[in-house]
Formats: sequence, C-alpha cells, structure tokens
Amino acid sequence: MINRLLQHTIEQRLFKGKALLLFGPRQCGKSTIVETMLAGKEHTYLNGDDAYVREALANTSVSALKTIIGKNKLFFIDEAQRIPDIGLALKLITDQMKDVQVIATGSSAFELRGKVNEPLTGRKYEFLLYPLSFGEMVAHHGFLTEKKMVAHRMIYGYYPEIVTKPGEEKELLKLLAESYLYKDLLMLEQIKKPSLLEKLLKALALQVGSEVSYNELAQTIGANKQTVEKYIDLLEKAYVVFVLPAISRNVRNEIKKGKKIYFYDCGIRNAVINNFKPVTMRTDTGALWENYIIAERIKYLRYNNIDATQYFWRTFQQQEIDLIEEYEGGSLMAFEFKWGKNEKVRFPQTFTDNYPGAETHVVSPDNLETFLLPPVA
Repeated sequence: MINRLLQHTIEQRLFKGKALLLFGPRQCGKSTIVETMLAGKEHTYLNGDDAYVREALANTSVSALKTIIGKNKLFFIDEAQRIPDIGLALKLITDQMKDVQVIATGSSAFELRGKVNEPLTGRKYEFLLYPLSFGEMVAHHGFLTEKKMVAHRMIYGYYPEIVTKPGEEKELLKLLAESYLYKDLLMLEQIKKPSLLEKLLKALALQVGSEVSYNELAQTIGANKQTVEKYIDLLEKAYVVFVLPAISRNVRNEIKKGKKIYFYDCGIRNAVINNFKPVTMRTDTGALWENYIIAERIKYLRYNNIDATQYFWRTFQQQEIDLIEEYEGGSLMAFEFKWGKNEKVRFPQTFTDNYPGAETHVVSPDNLETFLLPPVA
C-alpha cells in the first residue's frame, strides 16, 4: 500500500471540535485515505452518490442524525457534495454532537465549498488531496526506482489506479478521462454544451507550456470568451487544470495579464489528446516536462506547508522564465525547466537587473530531487 503524506496531517486534526473536509479530484484516493485512517475503528459510513442517503440527510434534524450515526464517534460521508443542505447537517453534528468527529470528502470544490462555507464558518479544517506525488512514490519504493519512472509518469501520470495497475494504463486513463473526471462538471447546469468542454480541454492540452488567449480559445472552439472563462474556472475547481498567471512589477515591457494553463496530471492531459507515445518519440516533450514538474512542485509545496505564490515571467520581446515563486516577505526564486541535461540556460538580463535579489535555478531530470523533495537533514 502506498502511504499518503496528507494522512498524518489529517489525523492530527481528529477530535479538535471541527468538521474535516477532504477535497480532490475523483479517483485520487480520498476514500482510501479516510478508510485507512478508520480501519479497525467503529464508524458510520455513508455515500452521497446513494439516492437513499441524499434523501435521509436532506433537511435533517439532530435526532435523525443521532439515529443514523448511532453510538459511533466517527462519521464518514463520502462524495458529500451530492447531498442537498449538507452544510447544515455538518453544522448540527459539529455543534450539537461534540463527541462525534465528522469527515466529509468531495470531488467538487465548487459544490461542496459552496454548501458548507457559511454554515461551517470557523467549524472546519480543509485538506486537498492530489493524485500520487513524486515524493510519495519515492517513500514507497525508493528514490532511484522512482527517478527511473519519471519519463513513464510524464506519459501516464500519478492517479492511484494507473500507478498500481501497470500494463493497463491506456485503457484506464481513457475511462478516467471520459467518465469519472468530468462527472461532477457535466451534472452542472452551467455546462450546457458538453461538446464545448471537450473541445476546450483538447485546445488547452495542445497549448500546455504556451501562453493562452481566452479570445483565441473562444474562436478555436466556437464559443464566446465568457463561456471559455466560465468553463476554465469550473475545470480549475474540479482539479483538472490550474492557471499560472504572469508576474508583473511594472517593469517595462513585461506582460501583465498573461496566463498559462497546465493539467494537474500529465496522464489526463495525454488521454485528452489520445497521445501516449514515449517521450523519445514526441514533439511536445519539453512542454510535457514543464507540466509534470510544475504540477509536482504544487504538491510538494502544499504537502510541506510552504506558502508560495507561483507565476511565469515574459516580456513582449519573448524573453521568458518558466516559473517564479514569491514567498512571504517578497523574496523570489526563478526556475527554468529543461528536459535535456546539456541544454544551456541563461536567465534574461532584463529579469536579473530588475529583480536583483531573486535566486535562479535550472531543473532537469538530473536534479529534480532538489525541487521535489525536502532537503536531507
């Protein structure tokens, strides 16, 4: 079994008088991590995908909840975003049943957060679980083994089922991309044209590593800019993609409103465009490496509680830096990502002159551990 870094953090928050909410995309291991925590302990389990459960918890009361939970002190609600008024039910448990620890998972941040934010103000801890990470796999089977797998991960990604079922990656990724991943999105009234969502995802997948224009995307898929903005926002909240904005500190010729869009998982990105060729046979290897390493860096920062805001940097003269991280206090670190170890990198003088305190680093497969693993004590 692959241990998840987030499990210990969640366990430290048990029985602190607050509801525990675990977010993340479908099939990333949310249910598994909670079930592992609760193994051998008396608990009540309900699944929000069950219509009977939704009916039982809708417009509920304290007495009804006590009957449902019984004498157990642990109450686990999976896919809680599917339950109407779930925020009120969680509030009643937290306020009126103080010896009960409620844990709820949700694959739709836009649904579950919207339902619980007001009722659970000051009454919740929130956690975000991603697909498996480089760090978790290093802990599972060793650094050298996982480092050898990086090119494979760039093609097939880190979803638990993909990692644990070698040889079935293509079939499973296609199923994941076509059904589970967008299940919550396609149930929303805002998604009136699923075909547009599919076209948008393909367009985004083909532009990974490049600056995107919402106007150009709209023209490409035959929609208006507002629809593109709305769909990308929903894809972000479903943990399919994330947006990297441009950094601007009023330096002359800096792009101020640019955006790059990456996928949280390279396997999903490749499934969207149906391209599972190995890195040695691809024309997009550099962009794929950039997507992989930035997505893994996001996991590393969050799991290690490092507060950093991420950007890219570009000028109108096409000078560019792949990733800028700004830390508390305003310090900056700049990163360039190169798949080929012999590629020479020179950070633009425009950047180094205007950001003289910024550290600069080049990350390749040869030294990715310096970027994705905690320093060795």
